Amino acid sequence: MAPIQRCELPEAALLRGYLQTGAYTDCYATDVARPVSHAQYVEAFYTTAVFKLERWLLARLVARPSTDLQAWELARGTRAVFAAWSVEARAADQLLMCDFHGRTRSWLMCVPTANGRAARLFFGSAVVPIVDRRSGQASMGRAFRALLGFHKLYSRILLRAAVARLARGARSNDFGAS
Repeated sequence: MAPIQRCELPEAALLRGYLQTGAYTDCYATDVARPVSHAQYVEAFYTTAVFKLERWLLARLVARPSTDLQAWELARGTRAVFAAWSVEARAADQLLMCDFHGRTRSWLMCVPTANGRAARLFFGSAVVPIVDRRSGQASMGRAFRALLGFHKLYSRILLRAAVARLARGARSNDFGAS
């Protein structure tokens, strides 16, 4: 498997708008040695065992359940809400999701390589600062600082899991409700 590397957001990235707002943004990328559609990537990402654990936690802790079928619908553009997120923006090769608190964004982008025989997958996040009501100052907060190391590791784990799922040949008709 190709390494996962932290990189700059591509110029056309839907997440790029958060760079100017003072939000924390990150971007990770890796290559897959076969063509992959954006829908296949989104579906694979949200149906990995790692992400299913997150989905399970969200269902129990904040009453936001989700299924593989809903991930399939999200990937194909027929669903605008999935677990704790809603679609903020969509393009043919990207998806930008916003959490139900409006504090974080998740972004997925898939582009074919120049020769068309492989794909480059991107995964990024944005965390919007909190504005203190008394001082008016924007701050990321203690929880953000405490969890940033975990977030960076978890982002790589999520992307690696999606790549592994795609490598196993996950196809759009492999998933059903679960």
